[in-house]
Amino acid sequence: MLGQVFDPRQELQISEQCRPHWAQSGTIVFVTFRTFDSIPRRVVERWEKEKREWLEVRNVCGDLHWRQALELLTLADRATFTKYFNRIREEWLDNCHGKCVLRDPVNAKIVAESLLHFDGERYRMGDFIVMPNHVHLLCAFHSAEEMQRQFDSWQHFTAAHINNRLGTKGKLWQGEPFDHLVRSPEQYDYLRSYIRDNPKKGNLREGEFLYRRYESR
Repeated sequence: MLGQVFDPRQELQISEQCRPHWAQSGTIVFVTFRTFDSIPRRVVERWEKEKREWLEVRNVCGDLHWRQALELLTLADRATFTKYFNRIREEWLDNCHGKCVLRDPVNAKIVAESLLHFDGERYRMGDFIVMPNHVHLLCAFHSAEEMQRQFDSWQHFTAAHINNRLGTKGKLWQGEPFDHLVRSPEQYDYLRSYIRDNPKKGNLREGEFLYRRYESR
């Protein structure tokens, strides 16, 4: 495989921004970047309300923020919550809302080349897909610090070059990506298939996405 799967016995680094980010040296991480206009604020606010309602039904929310209340759930309920709302977000992204500037093959190539630029040096890049308004990838980093620095580098570099090409200014990416440490070889295989099949969910034609499959060397 690209790297190792998550080992709960090994050292784990957790950083907090709007959401927690887990990192473990050499462990494969599934990452999603999305363009800033891919999910309108009204939709995000609706999901926030639905998350609170989901938790309130189980009598665990009260005055707590839903992220705090989530910690009070059993592991099984927490997994159900995460799977349900992650699926809602992914389905929305797959419907290709927003300006979808990455549908342009030249812009998609800028992103792909950035992802591969330091492959084998700063990280090991696995499968990835550049969709019209988001990117999915599998990658392995040496540390949490390197992972976060690379996220920032990819976003800054690609935003600058795409804005320059389009003659636009301002924000291209939603600032904080979603990341998930891969738990098992089976999950790794599932995520590879998910990345490969993502264009089918958006009914995309050849040329409207850019897919790269990792081949071990």
